Amino acid sequence: MGQLRRGGALAAVLGLLLAAVASAPATAGADSPDRYRNPVSAGFADTFADPVVVRGEDGFWYAYGTTDPLREGEKRFHRVPTARSADLVDWTYLGDAFGPDQRPPYATADAGFWAPDVRRVGDRWVMYVTVTDTTVSPDGGDFAIGAATAPTPTGPWTFADQPVVAPRPGGGGGWLWTIDPSEFTDVDGKHYLYYGSYYGGVSVTELSADGLHAVGAPTLVAIDNKFEGSYVLRHDGWYYLFASTANCCAGPATGYSVQVGRATSPRGPFVDRDGIPLTASRAGGTPVLTQNGNRWIGTGHNGFLTDLSGQDWIVYHAIDRADPYLDEPFGINERPMLIDRLDWIDGWPRVNAGGGPSDGDRRAPVTTARLDARFDSPALSGWTGSGAWRVTDGRLTGSGALTSRTVTGGDLRAEADLRLTGAAAAGLTVGRVEVRLDAAAGRLVAREADGATASAPLPAALDPADPHHLAVEVRGRQLVAELSPARLGDQLAVVSLRLTRPTVGRLTVTATGGTAEFDNVSVARLHRPAPPAVPEPRVGGVLPGYSDEFADGLDPAWRWVRQDPTATVSGGALHWPVQAADLTGTGNTAGVLLRDAPTGDYVVETKVTLDLGEETVRNYQQAGLVAYVDDDRFARLAQVAIWNTRQVEYGYELPFAGQPVYGGNIVGTPATTTWLRLAHRVDPATGEHEFRAGSSRDGTRWTWGGVWTFPADTTPRIGLVAHGGAQPPVTAVFDYVRFHR
Repeated sequence: MGQLRRGGALAAVLGLLLAAVASAPATAGADSPDRYRNPVSAGFADTFADPVVVRGEDGFWYAYGTTDPLREGEKRFHRVPTARSADLVDWTYLGDAFGPDQRPPYATADAGFWAPDVRRVGDRWVMYVTVTDTTVSPDGGDFAIGAATAPTPTGPWTFADQPVVAPRPGGGGGWLWTIDPSEFTDVDGKHYLYYGSYYGGVSVTELSADGLHAVGAPTLVAIDNKFEGSYVLRHDGWYYLFASTANCCAGPATGYSVQVGRATSPRGPFVDRDGIPLTASRAGGTPVLTQNGNRWIGTGHNGFLTDLSGQDWIVYHAIDRADPYLDEPFGINERPMLIDRLDWIDGWPRVNAGGGPSDGDRRAPVTTARLDARFDSPALSGWTGSGAWRVTDGRLTGSGALTSRTVTGGDLRAEADLRLTGAAAAGLTVGRVEVRLDAAAGRLVAREADGATASAPLPAALDPADPHHLAVEVRGRQLVAELSPARLGDQLAVVSLRLTRPTVGRLTVTATGGTAEFDNVSVARLHRPAPPAVPEPRVGGVLPGYSDEFADGLDPAWRWVRQDPTATVSGGALHWPVQAADLTGTGNTAGVLLRDAPTGDYVVETKVTLDLGEETVRNYQQAGLVAYVDDDRFARLAQVAIWNTRQVEYGYELPFAGQPVYGGNIVGTPATTTWLRLAHRVDPATGEHEFRAGSSRDGTRWTWGGVWTFPADTTPRIGLVAHGGAQPPVTAVFDYVRFHR
């Protein structure tokens, strides 16, 4: 989401139309082996929040960001800044999607445009965007979802006269946060829009065929007070809802991260890896992307793309903890654009196999291939065939069969943008395998010569004259073909076929029964299978000298900061009534029970029972572990009531620019009894203390979240807390505190 402020946008349009006719990227004869380093937006912007990326018909990639200044000291707000890249690594700023006076009729003059989502709907591009201020209310905060259309990813963009989703009154006053739109097209051709945030939750509504109007009743798919910034894609028959959680913009304490649930329908219910719904009061959510202890914190608000090798990538923003603000402290958070590999392991997505955001040299996305044809020249050198073919306006048009002289084989991905301008069927053939969009039959068909045939139905409303993207992947003897609007994870048809022998041969484009158009035809080596998941923290034997089973009073190693006399030990547990106090900010009224930690790497665990009920508001009763230096530098891992939700929050407070700053990272789902762990590691390069948080509902299956760091010259102690409000009365019961080497 954007900064929570009202922002007038003053940027001018800088000739985006010229970009639509610029030269296409250079092609290469082999899969691109390049390297990259985050943030990829550094060449044109210091901040580029809420990013999404699409690939245009010209073969370039286009990125869009939220209304903010781009550079430190600039002080000028850009109205959806737009950038272009040939390789997803080096980006050039093109200008802004909207001019200083360009806005929909329902928007105020100082409205900003947050969190754009750009999709192909039919034969045009549609940008969905948060309009921050409308004429509905003079009080502000009346967010709406707007839409603009364009013939190309660079514009010109024209706003629709009416919002897709109008401002919605909130049950608790004001206006629900109708922000962060994301479109999805299903296999039946229906269009959906996901939107919403902490006030109101995330909902999905069906859209009209042109994608510009909400129809029918919306469905809540993710609970309020936990999720925003949603993105849905379809993978292996499942629908995955990615959503960001915690505060996007707390400067050096930002713990924003991405969690996911999956469903068998675009309307949900979405559940996490443990089967917990994202709509539950004790809200589910499986971590996909969270900070790992390097420079990047606040990793969230993601988009999605697939490179030419078939590797999926996640695009998102993050904050450099050493440079958290664009200009003055506590102003605009500096959130550049990052990109990282998205792996699928045991049916669940993980960034870098669970390793988190990258900060170093990495293998870049594949954007050039063994065969990479974009038809920029009228000459068809390197191709032979039959029928009538010509190159016009950068596209190959014709009928018959046209074969490349490049021989391909092994595990591969072939793809093309195509439209049927009169053909009954068109598609790609690789060696003995043909995949075609059969408009006459209304099916996507895969066929092996002298072998089997498989097919899947096309949406009834699909217009074959609209541009579509066809991808064919072969790994070993398994073929999977996909038809989509624009390669963004929304599938119109998917077909699988088991082959009788490996695929070797040349690529052929075919059109029968009339003419078809092809563009961006490529064959690349298929991406490598997902690597094993990054190991979770190892838990060794118990260190009895540092642990306490609360079997016989309180171990004398414990020390109090602001002793609470109501905390007692009996029956083998520490019983601590939750205090009407807190530890954040400058108040520092809560008690903290502390003990020294062992040196080196260790894991500390506690089991805490805290009956916070469900659904009701009990802000902010909590209990759990704390890594503590002093009242202004600590990391607190607790099960907590946040409005109507119950979450495991891993909060961090540190001193910055003369005042304490607090932010949170969300881990797993709590139960009445929740197990909590902090895994401590000393970074051998910096000497920093890294604490990674984990939680469990049964003490066996763990969900690991983000990392907060402490300076090398500090000595964090480990402790317990129970505070946040005394009404209604509730007591936290700690069974033990155990340290493990």
